Amino acid sequence: MGWTPDALPNLAGKTYVVTGGNGGLGLEATKILCAKGARVVITARREDAAKTALQSLRAEVPSALADFVLLDLADPDSITRAAEAVRRTCPQLDALVNNAGVMQPPLLRTKDGHELQLGTNHLGHFRLSAALFPLLEASRGRIVPVSSIAHKLGRIDFDDLDSERSYDPTARYAQSKLANLMFSFELQRRLTARGSAVASIACHPGYAATNLQSAGVGMEGGSVMFRWLYKVSNAVMAQSATLGSWPLVLAAADPTAKAGGYYGPTGLGQARGPVGESYVADVAKDQEVARKLWEWTERAVGPFFA
Repeated sequence: MGWTPDALPNLAGKTYVVTGGNGGLGLEATKILCAKGARVVITARREDAAKTALQSLRAEVPSALADFVLLDLADPDSITRAAEAVRRTCPQLDALVNNAGVMQPPLLRTKDGHELQLGTNHLGHFRLSAALFPLLEASRGRIVPVSSIAHKLGRIDFDDLDSERSYDPTARYAQSKLANLMFSFELQRRLTARGSAVASIACHPGYAATNLQSAGVGMEGGSVMFRWLYKVSNAVMAQSATLGSWPLVLAAADPTAKAGGYYGPTGLGQARGPVGESYVADVAKDQEVARKLWEWTERAVGPFFA
């Protein structure tokens, strides 16, 4: 029997930030956290999307304590503004759930010139986590990087991290999800070395039916083949976004979640099944690569620990 949200204690007085909380996994995780009494701040790139999500949330959880901040993880200035808004409105922060992301778009770049998937999924969340770290440390909180079973296919390509020479959308997505997981493990090592009470706890949703699969490939220039493939596989193979959100909630809020852990579905190639401590590919355990990735990231976006 795997973990379920029934295991959560009352979360009244707790505050969580969920990036990409306007839909999919983020919105479902927000519903669970709010139903347990927590306050949740969701982030979204568009105000109308955030307001629609909050309406949906309150229709399902009338007592929900929730609001939003605008955040575009591909824009450094937007990250700065969002972090300032969170610090201004949240006296404490018990967990930051780094859920938002982009998957298999055509070759695009962030505002500061990085390949969009690496720049959004990894670098953007690194920046946000660093900006909110003092608030998390004061609350003895958690940072929750959301990885993917795709990390098993990833490779950190130090010779072309930003796709200056070549670009394959699937390989670059896998690289970004491997980066998420390696960031989580390396962050926990550094937190431990500092004696920090903050915990880094990673998770993944398995294969869940969300708009992530269609959003990237749906961009102009995106793959028509992938668009068709995900339409079929989401209908036939995927579990619901609700079930996919359970590992996010476990990592963010369950008292038994372990610092440095990795949680997700544990059956059928980790795509679905009982939720618990999940499989980590050997490639994600390479501490030397993780150290180099951390150092490259700090050169790209600035130091994590100010």
